[in-house]
Amino acid sequence: MGSSILEHFRSYSWLKRTFLVIAVCTFLSSSFLFLTPPGGYIREYLAKTVITTQHRDWAWIFVGAERRDQMVLEMQNLTEINSVEKQDLRAVQFNKNRSRESLVKVEDISGQLWKGKKMYVYDPRTIRVVVPAKQGEGERITSMVERTGAVAGVNGGGFNDPDGLGNGFAPIGAIMSGGEILYTDQEGSVPQHIVGFTKEGTLIIGKYTIDELLKLGVTDAVSFYPRVIANGKPLITSGDGGWGRAPRTAVGQKADGTVIFIVIDGRQTHSVGATLKEVQDLFLADDVINAGFLDGGASSEMVYNDELITKPSSRYGERRLPSAFLVFDHPDQVKVKNVWEGLKTIDPGGAYDHPEFLKEQANKKANPPKETATPKPTTSTKPESSSEAGKNGTSNPPSGTDHGTVKPSPSTKPETSPTPSTKPSPSPTTGTGNGNTGTGSGTGTGSSSPGTSTSSKQSPTPTPSTSPNQGQTNNGNPALPSPTAAPTIKPE
Repeated sequence: MGSSILEHFRSYSWLKRTFLVIAVCTFLSSSFLFLTPPGGYIREYLAKTVITTQHRDWAWIFVGAERRDQMVLEMQNLTEINSVEKQDLRAVQFNKNRSRESLVKVEDISGQLWKGKKMYVYDPRTIRVVVPAKQGEGERITSMVERTGAVAGVNGGGFNDPDGLGNGFAPIGAIMSGGEILYTDQEGSVPQHIVGFTKEGTLIIGKYTIDELLKLGVTDAVSFYPRVIANGKPLITSGDGGWGRAPRTAVGQKADGTVIFIVIDGRQTHSVGATLKEVQDLFLADDVINAGFLDGGASSEMVYNDELITKPSSRYGERRLPSAFLVFDHPDQVKVKNVWEGLKTIDPGGAYDHPEFLKEQANKKANPPKETATPKPTTSTKPESSSEAGKNGTSNPPSGTDHGTVKPSPSTKPETSPTPSTKPSPSPTTGTGNGNTGTGSGTGTGSSSPGTSTSSKQSPTPTPSTSPNQGQTNNGNPALPSPTAAPTIKPE
């Protein structure tokens, strides 16, 4: 019986055999994925990975639309829970006897499915937030490092990213540098996801209002999430963190003040990407007491000594970004210009104005694939007899196939409108989680730093438009919460 089936199979043409093999493999794999417990686990894992990309909606392919929405909600709720605990600012006791010679050390790191870099910064006061040099577009970190003379740097906060091709100039959340509020899309009393440093060098991670940040003496900060270590305790205690594998950028601080930046390559053959728990465990191995994530995905990168030492996953190379954490020999000499000052609207860009994408499309249009003519069948001629007359027919002429490329339709340029907003009031306000979509960490308290200005003043507000679940980075993490209030440029 078996031999007869095999002989029958061998009698098929190669095309029929190929289709049959594909059909059998599809049936077996589908049965495994949808009818067995291990298959269900794999589908959930794949869905988590897709949810953290620009294509969140596609996760329904693995688990269905209802389960996809439930998974997104579970991820958001978990990070809100992890943001409750207040950070103990007294836990960091700085080692003030360390020499300036050991400013930065970079190491290679790797896991079973990923490769990356780990950078130690021994004096956290040398870390500053830097933003683009000109209005209208973000800046690549290699350019920031070269322009400012920095020793090293990593990518910072998130931004509105239409089509995954944003120009990097429409931040999400808050940006502070040198004690100045350069940008915020929330009122002073609304908690935001913050990763930043105080004047003394203490890493602050969690959900804080602008009022609280000013009271704590935070000088440099951006917005992103989630928090994974709080006051020495790991927050991911089961599973892998729920966000699948992706390129990652994260920051943590040890009790002696040492700051550790981790950048993991991902979505590439040499490195698939890391889970949140894998990064958390790297920090725990270094005795980190507070840690959280910065923007990930295609934005993840590290620059050291004017060289890009990681491999971003974007097919266009380095991305233009709105913020970065850079390390300086003389941070007190660094002046960061507020490029959002005076703007009424902010254009986040997209496919319609992305230079590399437009060049790629122009090249495709100028060099379309060559058409392959269908071979004309050969008609054999044979003497006709009276009995064969009318039996021989002629073949139809070959038909050409049009292989022209389809140009994608350009994105609609977002419209924005100015909205006035008010700078934070001088009195600190305790912030609590407000159920916004996204992730973050806890609220902290502390003594106010001298010299912090908290005067109220009206200012024009650029308001970038956003749409739910799309067009926001990024890229290794679910989208940050949609702004509940208009972005604010710090007044002079």
